Amino acid sequence: MELRLSQGAGRWALTATILGSGLAMLDATIVNVALPRIGRDLGAGLEGLQWTLNGYTLSLAALILLGGALGDRYGRRKVFLVGVVWFALASLLCATAPNVGWLVAARVLQGIGGALLTPGSLALIQASFHPDDRARAVGAWSGLSGVAAAIGPFVGGWIIAGPGWRWAFLLNLPVAVLVVAVTLRHVPESRDEIAAAARGRFDMLGTALGALALAAITYALIVAAEPGRRPLAAVCAAAGVALAAAFVYVERHRADPMLPVDVFASGQFVAVNVVTFVVYAALGGVFFLFTLQLQVVAGFSPIEAGTALLPVTVLMLLLSSWAGGLAQRIGPRWPMSVGTALAAGGVLLMSRVGLGASYVTDVLPAATLFGLGLSVTVAPLTATVLATAEQRHAGIASGVNNAVARAAQLLAVAGIPVLVGLSGADYLVPSRFSDGFQAAMYVCAVGLAGGSLLSLLTIRDDALRQAPAGPPVRRPQRVTHCAIDGTPLEPVEVRPAG
Repeated sequence: MELRLSQGAGRWALTATILGSGLAMLDATIVNVALPRIGRDLGAGLEGLQWTLNGYTLSLAALILLGGALGDRYGRRKVFLVGVVWFALASLLCATAPNVGWLVAARVLQGIGGALLTPGSLALIQASFHPDDRARAVGAWSGLSGVAAAIGPFVGGWIIAGPGWRWAFLLNLPVAVLVVAVTLRHVPESRDEIAAAARGRFDMLGTALGALALAAITYALIVAAEPGRRPLAAVCAAAGVALAAAFVYVERHRADPMLPVDVFASGQFVAVNVVTFVVYAALGGVFFLFTLQLQVVAGFSPIEAGTALLPVTVLMLLLSSWAGGLAQRIGPRWPMSVGTALAAGGVLLMSRVGLGASYVTDVLPAATLFGLGLSVTVAPLTATVLATAEQRHAGIASGVNNAVARAAQLLAVAGIPVLVGLSGADYLVPSRFSDGFQAAMYVCAVGLAGGSLLSLLTIRDDALRQAPAGPPVRRPQRVTHCAIDGTPLEPVEVRPAG
């Protein structure tokens, strides 16, 4: 059955996907605010803080394609639920970390859970909702999930100032219980029947090559700032590039690749993922460094630093669903182009935030313009990713886009501090960190401006109406007879909506 937003079943299903993805986003942004306190409590330098973020992002980016493929084959709801439970258990390990090594290892495990639940949340929307409601559903998902990301700093600041940073991870447990309960009650199962009927084994070689390539390149970027470790960084970088080339070769030549080549048959799918990489690399640098700047240099308390991005929360909540509907009417090109340009302007204003900064005159205008740009950008970008791939590839398409976004953030968090000369304990020295922060915001603003230009030049106005039809798919539809919900006795042949 195809859900409608006007129906209670559709709203409950949307709520479940938002809660699931919001769980991961909330955690990630809370950790950003907690980094200075974590560093002091566990005796970690800047490299330890980078790995606290990148340990999670690395396993998420490396395995998210596998998560999408598992959902397509075994059931998106089932894999989504496994991911939520896994994420919650890993959060408990994070909360009990006695040292930074333990914390990084637990964050890697968290990323595995995120890789299972994140692609499923979007794929469930694409597979379950009526075509006329998908863009609006994705817009609502983007907006409300984005709210979870945006309120994370505020919630994190309150927790850190009160019970302590470990409770930021414990907060995930009751949220996960709620997600599981709503999903089991209200979300229908869906899968790619072609993938489900396949008997080939999963592409573990491709998974391993992709993960090792990302890990090697990330490690090279992080240690490149230290002169004594630059030879090691060069070796790791070369190994990472070689592993990435091997990954591409394997995926092109395997009969059952983790990353099916035909998912890139759409030029628009390729284009929107290039835009995603550029934009999310910039966002990764902003979110990593801005909350540090507010606390280390501007003297904001954790709760004040978290509250600083409250305008982003409000704007994402108010405008994202509208932006999804606007993209459905006029096409995604102009919303994405204008939105990323506005976000670039907001980042330029952030570069002025320094010693003695005022929230009203320095932080608020930057956060407002940045939030406005994100609100206009994210929903059209996400809807375009899903619309330009075959519906049967909903899980893998969502996984590809999430992998691209997370890999971009991973490389940005590792590379931008090196690029602007930050390393070691620099985050504890306000004057040194502030100079690097300003240069980093210029880099991120250029990245967002580049994303705006790419959107203008490569994204079509009709991208949301030109989804590949794909072959007919024999997929059992859920129907209700005599109050019994199940599949019909005979499979119904349907064609993916375009």
